[in-house]
Amino acid sequence: MGNLCACLATQPAKKKPIKRLPNPPPQSNTSNRWTRIRSSRKEKLDDALIQEQALAAAILFQQHQQNGSLPFDRSASLRYPNSSSKKSSNALPRSSSSRARSLTDPLLQPHQLVNQDVKLDDLETNHFVLVHGGGFGAWCWYKTIALLEEVGFKVTAIDLTGSGIHSSDANSVTSLSQYVKPLTDFLENLPEGNKVILVGHDFGGACISYAMELFPHKVSKAIFIAAAMLKNGQSTLEMFSQQATSDDLMRQAQIFLYANGNNQPPTAIDLDKSMLKDLLFNQSPAKDVALASVSMRPIPFAPVLEKLSLSDLKYGSVRRFYIETSEDNAIPITVQESMTKESPPEQVLRLKGADHSPFFSKPQALHKLLVEISKISST
Repeated sequence: MGNLCACLATQPAKKKPIKRLPNPPPQSNTSNRWTRIRSSRKEKLDDALIQEQALAAAILFQQHQQNGSLPFDRSASLRYPNSSSKKSSNALPRSSSSRARSLTDPLLQPHQLVNQDVKLDDLETNHFVLVHGGGFGAWCWYKTIALLEEVGFKVTAIDLTGSGIHSSDANSVTSLSQYVKPLTDFLENLPEGNKVILVGHDFGGACISYAMELFPHKVSKAIFIAAAMLKNGQSTLEMFSQQATSDDLMRQAQIFLYANGNNQPPTAIDLDKSMLKDLLFNQSPAKDVALASVSMRPIPFAPVLEKLSLSDLKYGSVRRFYIETSEDNAIPITVQESMTKESPPEQVLRLKGADHSPFFSKPQALHKLLVEISKISST
């Protein structure tokens, strides 16, 4: 791992005396040659920074895998300096994406990203709590964490039981309450009067719903990103099974694990690594796909089966927002639309061109939506 993260500093080229020729060649060719050289050097520097950022979460996993179930606190994570010390403090945090930007996810300017008019003191809360989806971990939010912190938000990313750097085995998780315990412990220890914005992705949607029922007074808003947003008495498996077909990519990618023996119910679900890109990351940069392929862990099976008990008095009192992902192969847009129709949130927003993992494929656009939702005041 150390070799992967070694960064070679490029040395500036020494200028050589220019010899004047009787008939000098056209200057345009020389200029183009040096432009290409400078561009190549810049690309190498950018690529090194991108590689460092993409591997940061994997480094944390290796270094802290014995640390138990502590939340991913950005203050303890690795930070990388900007490539230029002269960079303006108002400049937009760069995306880690190495792909060409599409028209649906342009490089936004600071004023477009609402960096300039975020008045944190006017918000009900400036604290985001990010909850990953099935198989993921806190590592998947590294771009979102960086972008939110750049504009002054406080961010906590949770590793659920058996996920990320949490030390438990996913096969040992037998209930939703056990799986969500790192999140509920965090909310339970949150000082009275403090509120957070819960953000859930994928199966993390069911997890934040469970937490909203327990601690509605500590949740300012709940944001579901391509997530399971269930009704009372519904399980995640039940909701997705109603929409699944025989050629469904998710069904094809699933590998059931039987830690208690083949004659017992499955204990966890793993995903076929060869299908990860098509299923979860069809619009995401290659470096993030590589990071996920070495960081994802099995999904505990029992929590997926568990039916949620959600009341209007508690869960229903929390303001909900849903962010749809239009190019999602794991939870197709039709499934997302079905959930929002059956249990309408306050607002539904859509990320055009986003796959199932918009924190990788559309980090800037996702960031903008999160900030905008945080600014929505009570009516």
